[in-house]
Amino acid sequence: MIDGARLAVAFARVLRGAGLDVPTTAVTSFAEALAAVGVERRDGVYWAARATLTRRPEDVDVFDAAFDLFWLGVAGELIAVPPPPPLTLALDEDDHEEQDDGEGDGPTPTGPTVTVRYSATEVLRHKDFAACTDAELDEARRLMTDVRLVGAARRSRRLRSTHGHRGRHDLRRTVQRSLRAGGEPVPPARRSPSTRPRRVVLLVDVSGSMEPYARALLRFAHAAVVGRGRVEVFALGTRLTRLTRELATHDPDAALAAASGAVADWSGGTRLGDGVAEFCNTWGVRGMARGAVVVVLSDGWDRGDPTVLGEQMSRLRRVAHRVVWVNPLKASPGYAPLAAGMAAALPHVDHFVEGHSLASLEELAEVVAGA
Repeated sequence: MIDGARLAVAFARVLRGAGLDVPTTAVTSFAEALAAVGVERRDGVYWAARATLTRRPEDVDVFDAAFDLFWLGVAGELIAVPPPPPLTLALDEDDHEEQDDGEGDGPTPTGPTVTVRYSATEVLRHKDFAACTDAELDEARRLMTDVRLVGAARRSRRLRSTHGHRGRHDLRRTVQRSLRAGGEPVPPARRSPSTRPRRVVLLVDVSGSMEPYARALLRFAHAAVVGRGRVEVFALGTRLTRLTRELATHDPDAALAAASGAVADWSGGTRLGDGVAEFCNTWGVRGMARGAVVVVLSDGWDRGDPTVLGEQMSRLRRVAHRVVWVNPLKASPGYAPLAAGMAAALPHVDHFVEGHSLASLEELAEVVAGA
């Protein structure tokens, strides 16, 4: 029994050989028409083909001649369809190396060739910052500018005009509408609470144990600050340093240099509990952390009293909307949060995520947006 799809492809090939322009979409329509009318009756096949494969009246004569010859062939056996030529797969390494002249690369493919290309950017997205070269870090920092760190929306006390039947009556706008209409009755105006993104607070550990990650994470914080989000940035070491102003400039190198100069204890020791306590006392409890998403970027190695860190994280958790802890070591095989500081803080954390690569920071942005 003749298959309609094979018949459609074979006849289209005949028409193209006769000089008619037969696009692939027309062949698909012809096959669908054959599925409806069948392939047993000559008239049905003829009109299905003519309705779908011809575009101009001047093509009809050529079409009729081709169809007569084709139908005679169909009466015996469907025109043999030659097997497709062999397909050659080729790897494109143009992303990181120059091409050779082609000598010694093997035989030249004779059939169609499909070039497979891997993306160096995709590889870099998953590479640990600690294993990146300086050039790769520069590229990763450039890609960070595409990551938007925006907190989840929250309802605001400010009201805005709305359409429809929901919301509170807006008497002032209703009267204004009525006056413009000459005192005629008008639909009541309404307004409802607006929404705004939650503030995001980043506490970046810049101690010696975080040296392989601190600069990359600060570049991520800079991209978040200049991305017009409600983002505040602090450095955590043996003391707390606010860096929002230093990171507000659009020049990333100038911003990082200013931040490095502002942090007196860069690559020094770590007293996370005291730093979180200072943040709560000076900024957080007063309002900056209230209703905000607080993100702590640290490996959890703390030379201070872990009891203090646990108490201050509990205090921070009570005023913040969500607390996220980003630990670059979490992606290491066999990692367990056994460090004293990490173990003390973890019970007061809503989300515990990785932060060792560009892909993990993109996931962090999704967590913050959905928190």
